[in-house]
Amino acid sequence: MSLTRGALARMVDHTLLKPEAKPEDVTALIEEGLALGVLAVCVSPSMLPVRADGLVVAAVAGFPSGKHHSLVKGAEARLAVDQGANEIDMVIDIGAAISGDYNAVLSDILTVREAIGPTTVLKVIIESAALSDEAIVETCLVAEKAGADFVKTSTGFHPAGGASVEAVKLMADTVGGRLGVKASGGIRTTDAALAMIDAGATRLGLSGTRAVIDGLAT
Repeated sequence: MSLTRGALARMVDHTLLKPEAKPEDVTALIEEGLALGVLAVCVSPSMLPVRADGLVVAAVAGFPSGKHHSLVKGAEARLAVDQGANEIDMVIDIGAAISGDYNAVLSDILTVREAIGPTTVLKVIIESAALSDEAIVETCLVAEKAGADFVKTSTGFHPAGGASVEAVKLMADTVGGRLGVKASGGIRTTDAALAMIDAGATRLGLSGTRAVIDGLAT
């Protein structure tokens, strides 16, 4: 796929979710994001509020395990929105998806959607590397039913791995353009990023954004 540096940057959530992150690291993330022309920065909710004029601010909820009570995820997400987050990336209960309890997954997502209201962008992290193809499809459909705006591959912290081209394609085929698809987790090169976009990703979660963008000449 042929993209300019600027067009690629505008698909990126420039991300810092390391547990050892300090306020000055978040400041540096924002400054780099502005310099690179990214769309958004994504941070842990404990780092909010941040001053990021010109950037979308995303925060995570239920991160990284997804094993928080749904009401806790909802409260965490609501607090993040109250502190300036424009988008929420929530982690589902992965075990519920693996066991086929999609009603539990639906309830989990609905709780967060109701907590943040209809105007905040909601991305649902399904941890695709840990799921079967059937579970990926069903979880994406549940996310759509619950009012999500995006389905997202991964936290980047799961031992099963991060984003894959195959998972992104399956997710994109399932949601059929009705939802966005965010590829995240282990995308470290320009070629990998472009492959995810070719497969149907409409947003990328990157921590090494500069290296990915620098792979394009213009």
